[in-house]
Parts: sequence; structure tokens; C-alpha cells
Amino acid sequence: MPKAKTKAKGKAKPKTRRARPTPRAKVPAEDVRPLTLSGLRAPPGSHRARIRKGRGPGSGIGKTAGRGGKGQTARSGGQTRPGFEGGQMPLIRRIPKRGFTNPFKQPAQVVNVRHLGKLAEGVEVTPDTLFGAGLVRRPDRPIKLLGMGDVQRTFSVKGVTVSASARSKIEQAGGTIAS
Repeated sequence: MPKAKTKAKGKAKPKTRRARPTPRAKVPAEDVRPLTLSGLRAPPGSHRARIRKGRGPGSGIGKTAGRGGKGQTARSGGQTRPGFEGGQMPLIRRIPKRGFTNPFKQPAQVVNVRHLGKLAEGVEVTPDTLFGAGLVRRPDRPIKLLGMGDVQRTFSVKGVTVSASARSKIEQAGGTIAS
């Protein structure tokens, strides 16, 4: 016997009324106590007792105390060091080593010539002026001017490395570069 299909009728949701906030009762001035450190209390339920592991089956975390079965990881101090692969030759020792990374390398901080417009007219472009304008983070680290953008004013550059394209743009605008 085939089942009769029923159409789902779109029922309009009843509008819920927002409950109006109840006016707060006015507290007489003599019942208001000053807030002091000695009067502060934690709200109820905010602190729970710490879990005491290995305190019998009734605690829910007794016997093995959440450490699983027996073996190395069940013992205290039984973890292995990071990268240990169970005695197999570790990945870091299987990969061929090549080259050298200089730990003292200081990459140049890059400033494009289009950002030199932030500097005032006639100011000498030095690491300190670039730092003052917020164009570099460290004035004591190497800085290099690159040629992206246009130069509208004349600048005199000192103590900053300049790329070939930036050099040509600054000199075309009438600026000077002291090396």
C-alpha cells in the first residue's frame, strides 16, 4: 500500500516579544558597601578541585592514571627526544647536507624611491632620516634604495646603498649620491 505524500505547509513563525528589562530596585545609600580587596569573592563554580591521578578506581583516573598500558611511555621520564624515530636513522641525518648559512648575515632593508616623498624638502637622505620618517626599522642595519616609483624632488643621499635604477632616477631629478 503506497504511502500518502504530505506537503509541508509553510507555517509563519509566531513573533516573539522581547521581554522588557525590569527596572532595578533603588538601593538606599546606607546599604551600599565600598568595594575592597578583602570583600572580593570568586563567583560560584569558577574554581574546580584539581584532578588527583592514581587514587583508586572510584576516581575515574586511577590504576594507570591516564598513561595507558605498560611500557616506556608509562614510566616517568619515558618520553623520547624530538626527532627520535625508534632507532631508525632519523630524517635529519638521512638528508644530504650542503652549503653554509651565515648566522651573522644582515639583509638590507629596502626603501623604494617613491617613498622618499614622505621626507621633507631639502632633507638629506641618511639612515637616521629614513628611520625618523618610519621607512626603516633599524638605522644601524644596511639600507638599500630601489628604483620603484618616480622621484619628484631633488635629494642628496648619504650612507645608503643605491641600486642602478634608483641612482639614475635620483640623478635625473637633480639629486646627488655620496658614496
